[in-house]
Amino acid sequence: MKKKNKEVLHRLYVELVKLQKEIIGSGLKFLVIIEGRDAAGKDGTIKAITKHLSPRETKVVALGKPSDRRALEWYFQRYTYYLPISGEFVIFNRSWYNRAGVEKVMGFCSEKEYKDFFKEVEMFENMLFDSGFIILKYYLDISKQEQAKRLQDRKEDPLKQWKISDIDKVAQKHWKGYSEARDEMLLRTNFTHAPWFVVNAEDKDLAHIALIEHMLRHIDYPGKDKKLLADGYDLVYPATAENIKEKLY
Repeated sequence: MKKKNKEVLHRLYVELVKLQKEIIGSGLKFLVIIEGRDAAGKDGTIKAITKHLSPRETKVVALGKPSDRRALEWYFQRYTYYLPISGEFVIFNRSWYNRAGVEKVMGFCSEKEYKDFFKEVEMFENMLFDSGFIILKYYLDISKQEQAKRLQDRKEDPLKQWKISDIDKVAQKHWKGYSEARDEMLLRTNFTHAPWFVVNAEDKDLAHIALIEHMLRHIDYPGKDKKLLADGYDLVYPATAENIKEKLY
């Protein structure tokens, strides 16, 4: 199985290079947002996507806690600097959706700031769409048991020590709160022009394949291997109320 997965992934890498040629050649502004549970595999997924792409035209954005000055800005302001220009592919490893997830659950924002976020995010993303941005949003989800296993692995693996954060330490304690915040975020911000897709990331390798395949299906580029992208793994699905109720509980 692992050998087959590697073969499929290699073929998908070729497709990603084709896609990047189209992004550069046609001056597309391609934006992908990766959100998800702590330890759901966001870093590994992004590494899989970017492994063979040009670092000049591919940017990964993973912003830390804002400075005191940044905290006084309009909430979306610091993110606009990192948006793709024509010919670029930008991936946000967590994004402005921090407000609807971590900040909400951990009490890092006020109730007014939380409510204002939902008023503003649709207008913000609509402006991006009207300006020619192509936007795809993915939420990586895993079970509570798998999260516990991966968080423990971080503690024991000396090469993963950098991944441990104070937020990780209370992820299990706030499982229910994160679930409720996730549902509200997905359902209220699943816009036609910037849709959400949920990824079952219980199996990391298959999640990488499924997400890349799904992403490639949703954007046109010359020479697309449609047969390769027609397999489907039933691991990525639209964030509709029916899917969330059926597949996340």
